[in-house]
Amino acid sequence: MSSHAGHGHHEAHTHTHAHGSPAAGAGTEFDWDVMGPMLEQEAELNSGPYEEAARWIAALRTAPRVRRVLDIGSGPGVVTCLLAEVFPEAEVVAVDPTPALLERTEHRSRRLGVSDRVRTAEAAFPQDAGRLGEADLIWAGNSLHHMGDQRVALAGFAGLLRPGGIVALLEGGLPTRRLPREIGIGRPGLEARMDAASAARFERMRSELPDSKREIEDWSALIAGAGLTPQGTRTFLLDLPAPLSGPARDHVVTKLTREYEVFGELLDADDRAVLERLLDPEDRAGVHHRPDVYLLAARTVHLGRRD
Repeated sequence: MSSHAGHGHHEAHTHTHAHGSPAAGAGTEFDWDVMGPMLEQEAELNSGPYEEAARWIAALRTAPRVRRVLDIGSGPGVVTCLLAEVFPEAEVVAVDPTPALLERTEHRSRRLGVSDRVRTAEAAFPQDAGRLGEADLIWAGNSLHHMGDQRVALAGFAGLLRPGGIVALLEGGLPTRRLPREIGIGRPGLEARMDAASAARFERMRSELPDSKREIEDWSALIAGAGLTPQGTRTFLLDLPAPLSGPARDHVVTKLTREYEVFGELLDADDRAVLERLLDPEDRAGVHHRPDVYLLAARTVHLGRRD
């Protein structure tokens, strides 16, 4: 449920979420030796907002006792291990169709000392839902939109919840921002035009999914339509101002490179040329050197409860 990368948004529809990998199982198109570290780095940068969201769920008046968690579209397991820390009584199952990412989860859980409660399941949703078992919390981080029929998938989530259980959908938010509107080269507003290209790429991805159906993205209504009671929506902010730390700057370089590769052909020649300059490590106007590069993202979480 790899990202839109965090998708917020229809962010970088590189199909690589800040946290997961394609939920429907179409993971063979990626070089996971490249994508795995990128997803891991992005999830680590977003660990603050993700932890805030998990602790919000844990503190709800209606929160269940969380003994088992399914992390659907778990990717490299950064959030899986975070959930194991926030819910210390729970077994947390990383669910992903990509063995290379599940292997990263296992390594990470051992390194962080939570391997006794972290499990992995090589599975695609919703087709493999029947073998995942029940849960008190289902975390779906930017994974639902990788499933063609989102209503069916959400009903599948609901069917796995124990009474009182909660599903947390991370969908929506805002496009990530990394550059000022005016950067001194090319036309102002480059990232806004990249958003439009990303949205077109995202729509194409959605249309090519098996059983793809268009839905109004009213997540509370979709939650209610699955027989769950909406429990609220909150947005959590990642705000890393300029000048960025080395790891955050490296991430910006990696993501812009990936976006150029995935939907650069949807930009005009002038914008492609600007991106090439931004990604040139020798260019003083590029993101390797600019003092004004920042990282601002909003992750939105929608909750539903099984009564």
